[in-house]
Amino acid sequence: MHPMIFFSKMDFSQSNLFGYIEDLQELTIIERPVRRSLKTPEEIERLTVDEELSDIERAVYLLSSGQDIQGTSVVANLPVLMRQNPAETLRRVLPKIREVLHVAGVEMQLTAAVSFLTVLQEESVSIHTYSHSFLHIILQNLEHRDAGVSNAWLETLLAVIEALPKETVRHEILNPLVSKAQLSQTLQSRLISCKIMGKLAKKFEAHIIKREILPLVKSLCQDVEYEVRTCICRQLEHIAQGIGTELTKTVVLPELVELARDEGSSVRLAAFETLVNLLDMFDADDRSQTVLPLVKSFCEKSFKADESILVSLSFHLGKLCNGLYGIFTPEQHLRFLEFYKKLSTLGLQQENGHNDNQLQLQTLEQEKKYISVRKNCAYNFPAMIVFVDPKNFHLELYSIFFCLCHDPEVPVRYTMAISFYEVAKLLNSGVYTIHKELVTLLQDESLEVLDALVGHLPEILELMTNGGENSGSESQLLSIPDLIPALTTAEQRAATSLKWRTHEKLLQKYACLPHIISSDQIYYRFLHRMLTIILTNNVLPVQKAAARTLCVYLRYNRKQEQRHEVIQKLIEQLGQGKSYWNRLRFLDTCEFIMELFSKSFFCKYFFLPVLELTHDPVANVRMKLCCLLPKVKSTLKIPTDKHLLQQLELCIRKLLCQEKDKDVLTIVKRTVLELDRMEISVDAFQKRFYENDLLDQEKERQEHLLLEMEQLEKEKQQNEGRSANINDKMFEKKRRDSKTSSVLAKSVTLSVPGSSSGTSAGKDDKKSKLVRSQSFSTQALHPKYSNIDKCPNKSSATGYTSSVSGMGKSCMLSFSDDSFRTHSTGNSGNAAFPSSSSRNLFNSADQKNNGNKESQSRKMSM
Repeated sequence: MHPMIFFSKMDFSQSNLFGYIEDLQELTIIERPVRRSLKTPEEIERLTVDEELSDIERAVYLLSSGQDIQGTSVVANLPVLMRQNPAETLRRVLPKIREVLHVAGVEMQLTAAVSFLTVLQEESVSIHTYSHSFLHIILQNLEHRDAGVSNAWLETLLAVIEALPKETVRHEILNPLVSKAQLSQTLQSRLISCKIMGKLAKKFEAHIIKREILPLVKSLCQDVEYEVRTCICRQLEHIAQGIGTELTKTVVLPELVELARDEGSSVRLAAFETLVNLLDMFDADDRSQTVLPLVKSFCEKSFKADESILVSLSFHLGKLCNGLYGIFTPEQHLRFLEFYKKLSTLGLQQENGHNDNQLQLQTLEQEKKYISVRKNCAYNFPAMIVFVDPKNFHLELYSIFFCLCHDPEVPVRYTMAISFYEVAKLLNSGVYTIHKELVTLLQDESLEVLDALVGHLPEILELMTNGGENSGSESQLLSIPDLIPALTTAEQRAATSLKWRTHEKLLQKYACLPHIISSDQIYYRFLHRMLTIILTNNVLPVQKAAARTLCVYLRYNRKQEQRHEVIQKLIEQLGQGKSYWNRLRFLDTCEFIMELFSKSFFCKYFFLPVLELTHDPVANVRMKLCCLLPKVKSTLKIPTDKHLLQQLELCIRKLLCQEKDKDVLTIVKRTVLELDRMEISVDAFQKRFYENDLLDQEKERQEHLLLEMEQLEKEKQQNEGRSANINDKMFEKKRRDSKTSSVLAKSVTLSVPGSSSGTSAGKDDKKSKLVRSQSFSTQALHPKYSNIDKCPNKSSATGYTSSVSGMGKSCMLSFSDDSFRTHSTGNSGNAAFPSSSSRNLFNSADQKNNGNKESQSRKMSM
């Protein structure tokens, strides 16, 4: 065919017209042989089964005269037949399967191995019946010519060994194993025997293993085939665990030493890994006299002639160094540390200018091997911190930490991001030394690295800001100056990518920021960004994650003006938005508001905007609102919220009378029944609502503390400014009037100290209350003491237990003070925070600014 020609460049000249006609002719003569795939009447007849046959009869018929695909279907359905009719299945179906498996193909064999294992796991029959009926079939097919089939049957047998009684295993498996492990048997038979021995070592006592299994193990360790020696070497770990420490020292360790010097590289590798895994079973003498020399030789040969062990050595180096820590001399300690440093930069010498002819000729396989080595070094980095002591981190390991975090390969940086939290925990007070690498990984070009780091981001940031020596609210950001730009950059990169799950995870973890940075920084750098994501993003999980994080930011915002602005934007841009999608997200946001805030807060700001959506022109919005109404009703308290309850009932009546959409009307009727069964809590505590009321009171108290803290901070700033102005005026007046009369000077000196003393006394009083309020608020808002941003929607009891149990007796006493009594006798027209004018508590700050001393003293007593 001619190449494709775009329509905009078509040339309808005579020369090109024939080309188009030929293309059309070629398209018309294409004919696919569709009918060749259809079955002939004879084939359909052979595949047809009488519908009146029972399941057992159909299975027997298909195994006897059906095709392979039908027999495979019967074998796959064996667990179902065993559950329905085990006796008939064992009597009629299983013998047929045994006959068919002799000549069956690979697919049926693999299916049978899986089905036999499923029957064992489901315990359809007793273990005695299973061993009598199924075990012989498994043993017959164990040495299948296909390696995949043989391994499948071996896995089934190893699972069966754990369930079988010891006598059955001894007669049916252990006794035949003696002949199967002989040198005269096939390689496949000897390999199977090695794996079975490792499983039997956990089944029998030490004296049986010593008498019947260890002689076979020794002979297999001397086998002529390196595959057999490698296989039995990897089973020595299980055998050592079965025979105990003494026999391991006298029998297993000499065999491992000999295998560690084997001519086959795979045998040496297996011996090395087994030695590392068995370090805990060796005493100090064995470690210093036997294990340590072998490890030193491995390390020396790995760079010279035996690179096959290099990857494994780098993977086990952390465990090895800490396992041999007690017997190292200072020189050996330094030598292993230098060896780790060398492995951490393996393959990077060429980029650092230390290349030679050999490194220039590195093959692709060598490059992959070097990447794996550096990745393993990153995996072992926390263990190496323990090896050198965290106090020596900056001197010994910081340069390696820097190189691994800036490694050119993504898998290495990904591993460092995963282990970053462990490193931060180990460094403890010295965690501030790695803040630059945290910023680097947050700004990494690979989203995989960012995703790995975000998993423990809240814990890492908490350690960074509070775990170091520079802890405290004033110096939190001084320890990580580039944290906020790095966090914003990471979120923007995740938002522009196609990996929305990473973006969702990132937004969920950013809910920890109120405990890390100040409220103003969250407001200006993150809060409006969350609102933008809700309005513009097209992925629903991302929008919900942003909505919940925004609610958390609003929950811990410490400025009343900012809170009102955000609430207004939520109502106007979401609840009253032009797009129905935004109005749906408004309802999601209201769910998070009900979860994180007190009932009075929701009723004051969001109850009526939610009810307005009952008139929404889109049926999906009304449907979602109806599903949300039971939660909305649960926020009401009687008699305080009586007028809101009337509004809710009025909206329900309008929906019942005016709704035309059938689906919405169905949900409305179901919601009405649910609302009728609901009981509304009252202002006073009741037993059936006790736990929920306690949790809500705690949320309300914390919201009130935020208001009180804001007001006290404003008054503190005003008092400080006023005292500074008074001091300046005093100094000016004294300078100007130094030559005035003594009476005037005396009057000035009498009036100024009195006012200053009153100011200082008032300031000290306000300062003490501010400190007490801030400390109490810190305790309430800190993640270690509050579960408000974590409590589930429906688990009030759990949230109550977790939040109240840490408060102790003093918190329980706080609910019986004047604030509680004021709340319980609140105005019936307003439901809000615990005060006489509780609905207007957010406006109380304005009243205080106007000089209302009475309300000010009442707030202080609360």
